[in-house]
Amino acid sequence: MNQKHTATVENTGMIIGTGTLAGQANGAVTVQVGETTIFVAATAANTTREGQDFFPLQVDYRERFAAAGRFPGGYFKREGRPSEKEILTSRLCDRPCRPLFPKGFLNEVQLVGLLLSTDQVNEPDVLMVNGCSAALAISDIPWSGPIACVRIGQIDGEFVINPTIEDQYSSDLDLIYVGTETEMLMIEGSADQIPEARFIEALEFAQEAIQPTIQAIKELARTCGKPKKEFELVLPDEKVVEITRRIVGERINEVVRAGSKQARQEGIAALQEEVESALTSELGEDGFKETHLKMIMEELLEKAYRSSILEKRLRAGDRKPDELRALSSKVGVLPRVHGSAIFERGETQALVLTTLGPTGESQDLDALTGGPKSKSFILHYNFPHYSVGETGRIMGPGRREVGHGALAERSLLPVIPPEDIFPYSIRVTSEIMSSNGSTSMASICGGCLSLMDAGVPLASPVAGISIGLVSAKDADGRIDDYVTLTDILGEEDHFGDMDFKIAGTSEGITGFQLDLKIDGLPFGIVREAVALSRDARLKIIQHMLETLPTHREQLNEYAPRIETVMIDPDKIGALIGPGGKNIRRITEITGANIDIAEDNSGKVFIYTNNGEAMERAIKEINLVCGKIEEGKIYRGVVKGVKEFGAFVEVLPGQEGLVHISELADFRVRRTEDVCKLGDEMIVKCVGVDERGRVRLSRKAALAELEARKSGGDGAAEDSGSSAPEEESEEEQNQPSSAN
Repeated sequence: MNQKHTATVENTGMIIGTGTLAGQANGAVTVQVGETTIFVAATAANTTREGQDFFPLQVDYRERFAAAGRFPGGYFKREGRPSEKEILTSRLCDRPCRPLFPKGFLNEVQLVGLLLSTDQVNEPDVLMVNGCSAALAISDIPWSGPIACVRIGQIDGEFVINPTIEDQYSSDLDLIYVGTETEMLMIEGSADQIPEARFIEALEFAQEAIQPTIQAIKELARTCGKPKKEFELVLPDEKVVEITRRIVGERINEVVRAGSKQARQEGIAALQEEVESALTSELGEDGFKETHLKMIMEELLEKAYRSSILEKRLRAGDRKPDELRALSSKVGVLPRVHGSAIFERGETQALVLTTLGPTGESQDLDALTGGPKSKSFILHYNFPHYSVGETGRIMGPGRREVGHGALAERSLLPVIPPEDIFPYSIRVTSEIMSSNGSTSMASICGGCLSLMDAGVPLASPVAGISIGLVSAKDADGRIDDYVTLTDILGEEDHFGDMDFKIAGTSEGITGFQLDLKIDGLPFGIVREAVALSRDARLKIIQHMLETLPTHREQLNEYAPRIETVMIDPDKIGALIGPGGKNIRRITEITGANIDIAEDNSGKVFIYTNNGEAMERAIKEINLVCGKIEEGKIYRGVVKGVKEFGAFVEVLPGQEGLVHISELADFRVRRTEDVCKLGDEMIVKCVGVDERGRVRLSRKAALAELEARKSGGDGAAEDSGSSAPEEESEEEQNQPSSAN
């Protein structure tokens, strides 16, 4: 076993250690804050696979239930597929680490993280990013780090470094920031409409906050780091490069400026076919590698896209750098669904659907590390192959779909009304119909319109846009020329340097995510990108309001209506019944959905779009949870037989006395002559004294029912019976105990 080394981060109390675990990995560390501990190992393959033309970096973060002293659920008692939290944490590490590997380095690299212990106070995701940085820094894998990560919250107007899970409930900002020693590298998070100026302040605060972590990792690398290993870089053959450049020439510059994605793809395919024919003719069928052709074509395309923007300030279709593509949107496009919208921005198109349901439909969360136990607002994002004109294997949602859905969800969440105002579970589904740049932002815009179409009273409309970058560096590696791009295309994302997604309202920012392909972003460009995003966002919001000025005043006719009934909190158990029997019975006989507020306030929500079902459900709940009222008729169960009469339970846990003189309209000598224990009995409440004792009468109830049958309407009205007159005797005021 290697010698143990540790480094402590001053401002966070984070301890980074190495030398005790996984000695055969290229680099391995543990990272600990409080009693939350993460293990991270970095390994690299010694060779590349034949025909490989991409860098296979795999980041995998997993949580073990043992870390929280728990057993996994399910039959097999073993952890299964990664959770959404594990996927998002893996992506959080992948994006800032990837740009810092050298160009041409195609050996497979794996960064594997395990949650070993959680105190359910400190979040492990930030530790995972710092662990990846430390493991790569001390390894022999070529990588130009270190980087560091910090979470910034804002509580009572003050920035907080790495707030605890409990503190995050009080924070109106959740910023995860990753940077190098001098520049920003990646951000992700959400905010409650934070103004742009304050957002910039948070980024600058975070850049300062990561410095102690970077110094600790550098010190660890100096103390026990391995010399960086020389790996063979994969570069195209010079003969292939020369022939390809000669055949393609300047024509590629015209191809990349074509107005449509299809025209550009067809032009590129024609050029590549021509080059392949020339290579076969000059070098023979086996004289070149297909991967080398792809690599040089990729390089030439990148140069063509970038030079047009940097030198001429023109983009594909001769669009200007700050120009939005054409916007189009519609709402109410589908029948039956509760809310629907189509949002288009150029060749990007999203069909977004909203579904409203009872609060009981909220998604349960089983996070090992603490946090909320459920969420009632869910956004799912689907990216099928046909959206880019391709075919492929149809599977479940991948990491990209999970990540884009999470970004759109947290961007809309700050404007979703709280459950005490709009007590529904809400699911938004974004189906990407066509993709050419920032489908996640289209999902936000379409999602907002779909929610408004469904009648959800949003606090403010939300829109999102992505800002790109093309830059050039001087001999010292500093950016000396750049162009920021509003509303980037897929190719501009692929060949450009930045994808800075920002969503928000007219008041401020609600969601953000930055990905870079360069090794850092100066703050001057950050400020410019944030300002551009606001200008574009306001234009998009204006367009959306022209489509639908505000949310629908009425819910869709197929959406469930809701009524709220207040009951005595002490009656919640009676409403639920043993094993949920009673509430299940009410649901089955009425067809309505019933949810009980978890705060024990006695608030009961009834959901149905059927008026009769709503009325019946309210009546059933009132019967179970109400108090016995004088003048009403009830069907009860005999719970006690005495010489002087019978005790009858007419509502759960509530009973009254039927005196022997009130059992029948004739003289009763013994109570047992009329009833026995467990019998059902129709009774009328004839009085409640000052001590709450209830007097019941079977004689009065039978007389009133007989009067009803004889058409004695006056008798029925005088009785104060709560039962509808058209119902049979068996259906009148039947409490759960009678079943």
